[in-house]
Amino acid sequence: MPDVGSPQPPVPAAPTQPASRSLPVVAVWARDLLVSLAISAFIIIFLYQPVKVEGTSMMPGLENQERIFVNKFVYRWEPIARGDIVVFRYPRNTSENYIKRVIGVAGDRVRIENGQVYVNGDPIEEDYVPSDYADARSFPEITVPQHSFFVLGDHRTMSKDSRDFGPVNERYIYGKAVFGYWPMEKLGRLR
Repeated sequence: MPDVGSPQPPVPAAPTQPASRSLPVVAVWARDLLVSLAISAFIIIFLYQPVKVEGTSMMPGLENQERIFVNKFVYRWEPIARGDIVVFRYPRNTSENYIKRVIGVAGDRVRIENGQVYVNGDPIEEDYVPSDYADARSFPEITVPQHSFFVLGDHRTMSKDSRDFGPVNERYIYGKAVFGYWPMEKLGRLR
């Protein structure tokens, strides 16, 4: 007959810590929430800010209601350059934000003849402006003042830009549009 041993005594459970030594679950959640909020606030205030495009002046690249991220820190390290898509406070009403493309920087001579943009006497190629969004208007030559930028919307017939309100002073520019995140089919780096 096989040996049958007696049943083993039950193993005692590990002692639990008294409740006074560990933080209550609610306190841990509150701490984690506060840390998350602080990190999010830091990112939004100093680095990246989500922005909703309102209007059609930057079509077809940026469409009405599209969501993008604006890099608010990049211009501390590098200068604003021709071709950058910038977000700025409208100089005539700083509670409004505009998004446009930089065409001319300080010292540039900018003019438009029958829709063709010239910078420093040379025509610029604008593959981001489809022919059906082009505008045949002309604009007399100006020299962009120091600390200012000549900006245009990509949808030239629908854009209120430097042709209407003049060059934008750098103090109104608060970031570079860098990344689209909504709708999902537009997810990616902005050009």
